[in-house]
Amino acid sequence: MSDVVLSGRELLKKVEELSAVSSKKEIARACGYVTKTKGGKERVNVMKFMNSLLSAKGLTIDPETNGTRGGRTANFRIQVQKNGNLLVGAAYTREMELEPGTEFEISLGRKHIKLIKVNKDGNLEE
Repeated sequence: MSDVVLSGRELLKKVEELSAVSSKKEIARACGYVTKTKGGKERVNVMKFMNSLLSAKGLTIDPETNGTRGGRTANFRIQVQKNGNLLVGAAYTREMELEPGTEFEISLGRKHIKLIKVNKDGNLEE
């Protein structure tokens, strides 16, 4: 087991050297994509190896994420938290293309809460 995990050009070179005579798992092991489990066994991280290989070749699986993390999608329902707060998650702010520091005016209706964006000049957007 190697302490060095290859990436980039080094990874591509090593894969090219071994691809004719080794399996995917053996190549991943030779490139350092191995961890030890709690039980002391070796585990070959083939998926991490394959992702690094794609990255080294300049390929992306999902170009829409542009390196952002995955996560939940917005379902447009939230619950009041135990402390009484309403949390509007990142999925919503990302979808609305909001930047940190964007201000809103809160309009309370009988059965709704409406957020109205405030322009830079202080006027409300409708």
